[in-house]
Amino acid sequence: MTPFRLLVAVALLLAATCRGFAADVVFPPGAHVGMKPLVGLNRAKSFIGFETEDQGVKVLIADLPADAYNEVVSAFKANPAGSGNIKPESLETPAGLAYYTVESARDGTTNVRRYSMILPGPTFSGYVAVQVPENASKIYTDDAVRQMFATAQIRNEVPVDEQLSMMPFKVTELSSFKNVRMLAPGAALLMADGDDKGLETKPFMLLGIIGSAPATPDDRGRFAQQIATTIPGVRDGRITMSEPIRIDGQPGFETRIDAVSGKDNTPVTIVQWLRFGAQTSMRIIGSSPRTDWEKAFPRFRAVRDGIQPRG
Repeated sequence: MTPFRLLVAVALLLAATCRGFAADVVFPPGAHVGMKPLVGLNRAKSFIGFETEDQGVKVLIADLPADAYNEVVSAFKANPAGSGNIKPESLETPAGLAYYTVESARDGTTNVRRYSMILPGPTFSGYVAVQVPENASKIYTDDAVRQMFATAQIRNEVPVDEQLSMMPFKVTELSSFKNVRMLAPGAALLMADGDDKGLETKPFMLLGIIGSAPATPDDRGRFAQQIATTIPGVRDGRITMSEPIRIDGQPGFETRIDAVSGKDNTPVTIVQWLRFGAQTSMRIIGSSPRTDWEKAFPRFRAVRDGIQPRG
């Protein structure tokens, strides 16, 4: 075999090997952390992670603030023996050096084994929590969970389509927003031109479902104004308009607010749309620096009008 053909053969072999390894690592929808789940673990139905068919063994995956990992590292170095008979252990993973703990506990009347692992991410800390009931501990042993932890990988971004597929409604118009991410899996979505460090200095939107609705049509105005006062990060708010509207044929309410937001006290204009259902309400919030409002509002409205029921 010529040297060139040998190199091609080696390259193909390596590519096939990498594909096979990557195929074993599973990223639950919406998760930045993936791993090779142990036999019998499948995608969880009510949270991000894995679980057994009887829902006895659970593997919860979540994001924590970036500083959380550094705090754990500092605590480990300050007290490597741990406390309360819980000793942290370090573990090499494809994502970097992780730390985990193991403890025995009770879940109601059931004895369980609990495992917690934290690992470094680019702008977040990856977190994995495992709970194994006593009747499954012979299969899901400490060594088995450690081996699963050792396969943990990080992906920097969750594909936008994957995030949108988890929402209880369809978002068909993104209005050129640069950053789209879930704040609460399957419950709240952020669409923004800026990043977390200066979110309020550029237009952004929050979309979600709230688990309440006004008791009667006459109560919608009060309900809308009361909910508007709970918009986070807003100070010195003043409602400038609040009136009933129809959104995609359903009853709704539009409320506008002038306020200041952020550490630099950016003057902002905010619109809140509520679309009422029988027991829940869809809440759509658009916020823009007041100087950009005329350009931002049509984008907000396009996103609102592009939201459709799922199923």
